[in-house]
Amino acid sequence: MHTPLAEPRRSIYFDYQVFPAHTASVGASQVERRPVVIVGAGPIGLTAALDLARYGIPSIVLESERQVSEGSRAIVFTRRSLEILQQIGVAERVTEAGLGWRFGNSFYRNQRVFRMEAPHDPDDRYPPMTNLQQPRLEQFLVDACQANPLTEIRWGNKVEKLTQADEYATLEIDTPAGSYLLEANWVVAADGARSAIRSLLGLKLEGAAYEGRFVIADIKIDLDLPTERLAYFDPHWNPGNTVLMHREPGNIWRIDYQLPRDETPAQALSPESLRERINAQLAIVGVENPQWELDWCSVYSARALTLPDYIHDRVIFTGDAAHLLPIFGVRGANTGFQDCHDLGWKLALTIKGLARPRLLQSYSSERVSAAREIIAEAGKSTRFMTPPTPGHCLVRDAVLSLSLTQAFVRPLYHWRTSRPHDYVDSPLNCKDDDNLGFENGPRQGAPLLNVKLGDEQFLFDKLGASFCLLYFTDDAEIPMEIQTVIRTLREQGVPLQIIAIAGQQQTDVSGADECIDDRNAHLHDKYGAMPGTAYLARPDQHVCARWQQLSGSALHKSIETALGNE
Repeated sequence: MHTPLAEPRRSIYFDYQVFPAHTASVGASQVERRPVVIVGAGPIGLTAALDLARYGIPSIVLESERQVSEGSRAIVFTRRSLEILQQIGVAERVTEAGLGWRFGNSFYRNQRVFRMEAPHDPDDRYPPMTNLQQPRLEQFLVDACQANPLTEIRWGNKVEKLTQADEYATLEIDTPAGSYLLEANWVVAADGARSAIRSLLGLKLEGAAYEGRFVIADIKIDLDLPTERLAYFDPHWNPGNTVLMHREPGNIWRIDYQLPRDETPAQALSPESLRERINAQLAIVGVENPQWELDWCSVYSARALTLPDYIHDRVIFTGDAAHLLPIFGVRGANTGFQDCHDLGWKLALTIKGLARPRLLQSYSSERVSAAREIIAEAGKSTRFMTPPTPGHCLVRDAVLSLSLTQAFVRPLYHWRTSRPHDYVDSPLNCKDDDNLGFENGPRQGAPLLNVKLGDEQFLFDKLGASFCLLYFTDDAEIPMEIQTVIRTLREQGVPLQIIAIAGQQQTDVSGADECIDDRNAHLHDKYGAMPGTAYLARPDQHVCARWQQLSGSALHKSIETALGNE
């Protein structure tokens, strides 16, 4: 019988709530069948549930524990993640509670040898990075799920077995009151790095595991330092290794430091070891006789692994259940948010019968490709942080030494931060649009630009859970042939909105769902547009087609392609 922890976890900055375990299904006379069951109530599982709800798809989220996760874990969330969280209604709470930042600093022998500046444009709604502890983010997501009638979280429910038939999967679930069966047309595995679903299916991750191990320590201390990433290479107290520091809300500081190869986790997490090493690092930033309190600590290893396929019959993998990525460059949770944002609309339209199997399969091909690209890119940062061989160590040490006097080697410190993936090779992209003829604007596969509008709103405030056609015009009406195609598609159930970007004085364009006044030509310039230009974005805001002049037939064909029907 499953007995999850029933006492609130200890924390300096966060009040853990223990939720009642779901036991009502134990002993039920009939087995429930649900459209979607999500395993794992971490940030990715909860986001997936809320994203599906945007399309009217109900889901059950199963969580083996009875409270949100322990420790800071994922703490840095990118601008693109905030744009995704905006769509499910929690971005405002994250930005209010979090700490925004854009600079990263690398030090060698107490000398700053590189300063990274993340791009930031006046049109950007969110900072490049926002620091917030994972339990606090999870609580915001839990609150949103509890307020949504289409999402149900079942706490204290642990999946013990999974079997699959042609049209559904059956889960055997253990609870504090006994076990029960639950059927799902689709199972989304979002149960993290130690995925039970992955183990039950006998699946193996592919890639590399690095020998370097790090201690994570969250301490409470008041430091007069800015909210910027601090990386220390080869400090005197940890020779040959790396130390990272991040400010978190509530005067909490995250310190990650690399361990010697022969040290065990038990030795590293002993109070004496933690105190000695944390004090040594605080001395480097100018703190003498430091007074601090430990909130949480753990040990992790850098890994760069992925499943080769994220869809296995009726089971779909996402987040850390699908891939394990090095934290250097804040890739873990941020990549997971992009996973579930890619999956949500495709699974919803598949359930509604609006798309063929090719659409859902594109989730796997797009996201596996993204993971492999990240692994290749993150591997460079990981090998610099934790050299895996004597040869890599020799090169890294040479870079460190030269960087004290030679500016040309300093960009090698760049940690290649997480960025939105461009689905440039997606099978859902239109093959014969005008993509290559544009000089500006987001290309095929890239997300739309969340441009600031004149009324203090942003473009993404106008977007719904649907395909979006941005149509740039000086006319008072959308061309009738385009309106006819849109009407036909909507009658077939395809969610599609049209936003007119008006370059003249009209405040309304007939045939459009929304009209944006662009008399100052700001959007026109950002999108490289002229009257008649159009961008078609998927429901996850990624561009799948763009035209300098749009026809009705071209629009219809591109929608069919984006639905996987071509």
